[in-house]
Amino acid sequence: MRLTECTSSVGNSCSDAVQLHFSVMREEQAAQAHREKRRAAALSIGFNILQTLLKIGAAILTRSVSVFSEAAHSGIDVLASLMAYVGVHVSSAPPDEDHPYGHGKVESLTGFGESILLFCTVIYICYTAVSRLFHKPPIENISLGLAVMAFSAAGCLAISRYMLSVAKRTHSIALKSNGQHLTADFVTSVGVLVSLGLTHLTGLLWIDSLMAILIAAWMAHGAWHLMKEAFDHLIDRRLPLEELDQIEAILHSHPDVLGHHRLRTRLSGNMRYIDMHIVVPNEWSVVQAHSVADELEKEISHKLVPAQVVIHVDPFDVTKASSSV
Repeated sequence: MRLTECTSSVGNSCSDAVQLHFSVMREEQAAQAHREKRRAAALSIGFNILQTLLKIGAAILTRSVSVFSEAAHSGIDVLASLMAYVGVHVSSAPPDEDHPYGHGKVESLTGFGESILLFCTVIYICYTAVSRLFHKPPIENISLGLAVMAFSAAGCLAISRYMLSVAKRTHSIALKSNGQHLTADFVTSVGVLVSLGLTHLTGLLWIDSLMAILIAAWMAHGAWHLMKEAFDHLIDRRLPLEELDQIEAILHSHPDVLGHHRLRTRLSGNMRYIDMHIVVPNEWSVVQAHSVADELEKEISHKLVPAQVVIHVDPFDVTKASSSV
């Protein structure tokens, strides 16, 4: 049955058909997003393992602390990619009796864990770099280091763009954090390229240690922002203002809705949870009020995919008629 063929003559069966249609659409969208996220996470794992092995080999052969810092950075990214892959897989599990709101916060936990790993790596890199400033061991096989860093920079740039585009489409914080790690890898790999080149041309060994410290500072900056974003998700921070404005616009597009209150929103993984009360005329029947609430739920969940929306209906009351967020 096409939705356009539903009329009042079919009563509840029409409403059931509409609900089934939107339910199937949501399930298909969720399944597609899950497949896309898993492919992106798997690609990130494979590339990070490859570049980490190359950087470890280059660090051993060149004895460069900046290359070593990049190897450590990429090693953390391997763990981060694995955590992202597990987070994406676990968070996609459907709600169950013990977890009625699903498992979306697993993604936020992986992001928080990645930030802690980054902070630990920053401390170790700074310690090693400062030690090298005083001992100044020679750097060898610089050409090999340059080749490895050039490959790493090109790969990180390409894959990070892909990861961030998937994260934007699927609203995945785990993939977003992983893409940000690869973007940071691109910048730091270019930095190591420059430092190795300058060291080779000038013979100034302190340039290598200075670059390692700058890389550590960059990592600390990214870790702080990642930790803050993941923490906001874990403590149920409301949705961004632009998404609240979209909800308000949908509500205002229904002139029969006299007002709304108790609007509450939160994000769990990539799933948005939205609930509110709307005020309708006293003379409306239960069926009429339910129909409007059901329509609003569908519009909001379709606009902010993926989302679960629950709307409670209140009869007109002068104390509840004003709109508030």
